Amino acid sequence: MTISYNWLSEYLPEKVEPEKLSRILTSIGLEVETMEAFEEVKGGLKGLVIGEVLECQKHPDADKLSLTKVTIGSGDPLQIVCGAPNVAAGQKVVVATIGTTIYPSTGEPLTMKKAKIRGAESHGMICAEDEIGLGQSHDGILVLPADAKVGTPAAEYFNTYTDIIYEIGLTPNRMDAMSHLGVAKDVCAYLSHHNKKDTSVRSPFKNNFKADNHTLPVEVVIENTTACQRYSGVSIQGVTIAESPKWLQQKLKSIGLRPINNIVDITNFILHETGQPLHAFDADAITGKKVIVKNVAEGTPFITLDSKERKLSAEDLLICNTEAPMCIAGVFGGLKSGVTATTKNIFLESAWFDPSTTRKTSFRHGLRTDAAARFEKGVDISNTVNVLKRAAIMIKEIGGGQIASDVVDVYPDPKPKTEVALKYHYLKKLSGKNYHGDTVKNILTSLGFEMIKEGMDEMWVKVPFSKPDISIGADLVEEIMRIDGLDNVEIPQMISIAPAVETMAHTTAYQEKTAAYLVGLGFNEIFTNSITNSAYFSETVLQSTVKMINNLSEELNVMRPSMLETGLETIAHNLNRKNNNIRFFEFGRTYSTSGVGTYAEDNHLCLFVTGTKIEGNWNSKAQKADLYFVKAAVEKIAALSGLTISEFTAVENEKLANAIEVKSRNEVVAVIGEINKKTLDKFDCRQPVFFADINWDKLMQLNKKNSISFKEIPKFPSVQRDLAIVVDKNIAYQQIEKTTFAVKLNKLKSINLFDVFESEKLGAGKKSMAVSFTFSDEEKTMTDAEIDTMMNKIIGAYEKELNAEIRK
Repeated sequence: MTISYNWLSEYLPEKVEPEKLSRILTSIGLEVETMEAFEEVKGGLKGLVIGEVLECQKHPDADKLSLTKVTIGSGDPLQIVCGAPNVAAGQKVVVATIGTTIYPSTGEPLTMKKAKIRGAESHGMICAEDEIGLGQSHDGILVLPADAKVGTPAAEYFNTYTDIIYEIGLTPNRMDAMSHLGVAKDVCAYLSHHNKKDTSVRSPFKNNFKADNHTLPVEVVIENTTACQRYSGVSIQGVTIAESPKWLQQKLKSIGLRPINNIVDITNFILHETGQPLHAFDADAITGKKVIVKNVAEGTPFITLDSKERKLSAEDLLICNTEAPMCIAGVFGGLKSGVTATTKNIFLESAWFDPSTTRKTSFRHGLRTDAAARFEKGVDISNTVNVLKRAAIMIKEIGGGQIASDVVDVYPDPKPKTEVALKYHYLKKLSGKNYHGDTVKNILTSLGFEMIKEGMDEMWVKVPFSKPDISIGADLVEEIMRIDGLDNVEIPQMISIAPAVETMAHTTAYQEKTAAYLVGLGFNEIFTNSITNSAYFSETVLQSTVKMINNLSEELNVMRPSMLETGLETIAHNLNRKNNNIRFFEFGRTYSTSGVGTYAEDNHLCLFVTGTKIEGNWNSKAQKADLYFVKAAVEKIAALSGLTISEFTAVENEKLANAIEVKSRNEVVAVIGEINKKTLDKFDCRQPVFFADINWDKLMQLNKKNSISFKEIPKFPSVQRDLAIVVDKNIAYQQIEKTTFAVKLNKLKSINLFDVFESEKLGAGKKSMAVSFTFSDEEKTMTDAEIDTMMNKIIGAYEKELNAEIRK
């Protein structure tokens, strides 16, 4: 939620300094995430000054340049070379002196320096309006009226608008704070409580509404009184659609809204002032002079303001005239009934639409508007008429015209206020603090609660319609604690807790151990969103994917069935910012379903590697990351869990090239591979990315079957022997390893491939593989005879099983 300091201050009875206001907002639960300065003109015209051109003559060496003498009210006149065709002596102009930074309407900032242009020194610049962000024209320099005072700072002369903008992190239940007026009410409640004096909001609502005539009445009928419980409207005739006044534009710009025209800008202003969405119809487009709030037939076509035709659902609520729909209620207007430059008469709507219906319609059509965001959280049903009157008066004042009807207010079944009880001992139990009854009463009444009755141990209150989330005593406790200040919660001297058994300690310990290893290997841990885009997956995968019912956006609509895609989004983000050497790991979950109500969550550890594995320096070349780097990391992770990888098997994979299944104890624990080009192209990744997906649940299951044993470190030295063999090119190292261990030599501790050589001299279709073996006897020093015997057994197995030749 974006809040303007200047705008908010208009509703406060006393000025509160920006920093203090920021602390107050955070203290009452409206956490200020950012606080930034806003400048209507970028740079705020700092350093620019009003000057006068004293002399102007042609540059001796350039036909299109002029040599000028300019005074800025202090010091000697400045010589400035100017290329503008309209520069002349006697003009009042805007001057950028040396050291001043200017911010053009388009382009990068520019700092003035002393320059020599065609042999003539220039000590600054005479500015055009686009060069300092005041407009788009570059036809010539900006010439000011003759009464402009020389030496006046440009920021003072142009009176540029500045502000402080707060970004507030609202929780979903705080719809009452989705407006400047709502935030002001909270601030006033805080000030009343802490300053011990009544501090009320300066209300923008004035009791001066009056119809000028009754020449444009519009009848309102609500057919669906569940989805629309209140509908108010008023007609205004003879308006002039034009640009909004400067003050209104400045307010909207400060919170990031683009001014459109006076009518639309007023509705946007009211929305952010009060939290109540309004909609303006071209009254001449309301056939039959009748507004009907109803549902229409399934599949009814409707063209919205963005000129797109949408097929309506029978569950959508529509604002219709006697012939056709005009607007999707609470979400988006229609093309044919909207306000245009030629509109003269308008009908202004202020209504209450059901939050659930609005939200479903908004997501169904992919229309996430400010109005929908308010309605789906619940607006103040008691305030529709007050807001409507304020907007009508503003339109009359700014857009001209006359109020051409009384307010029509259809409210078939007025809602009673929610009544909630609060027991004082319950307040103490939840808050940990003793509150006096008068303090509780003052806080709640300052927030708009209405006292019903008070007792020795409890009080009953009526909840204001602006707080639809409050329904139980715990909600009242939250309100009291907010206004008292969440940072004022007392810390008890003694805390009583019940001992708990940590069920995930085993898994967590190995997770931390693995994370520490990967960080030491140069990896960085990432956390990506569990909700992702269904467009990343094939129809086959989507059949078992968990789909979101009320997704946050069109792109985030499924729970991820794989962690590869969300990781690639992060890889692409970094590659696009020139971070090309990346090692990421992520612990996370994937989600799947085998039918309605049947869901599965699986824990994974995924590795992503791209770029170089060893950076180049003065005495060695850079080495690019490859599949073997990822393979080694997976083997080490398994070893950290007490497991040995028993098999690597090549498999087909939709998104991986050279995919390999990794097994331990005949169970698949991981899949590794290079992400294929088709997948990389989807994420605009232009360099190879290697990936490993470790089934963390399976790894931990196998780990739990381990029995921990200890043995003494060998006292006798190990012995290493090397062997080079010639085999067919299609023989993989895994086959050599498998054949070696099949000989079952207890004293063979390890085997390692250290060289592969291919040459026509070895024979067609042949290659040489050099392998080292490590032998160890825990009881004695091994003899050459023993080692030769074991080596001969290995050679025999190679010759028999692999048809290998021994290289001499």
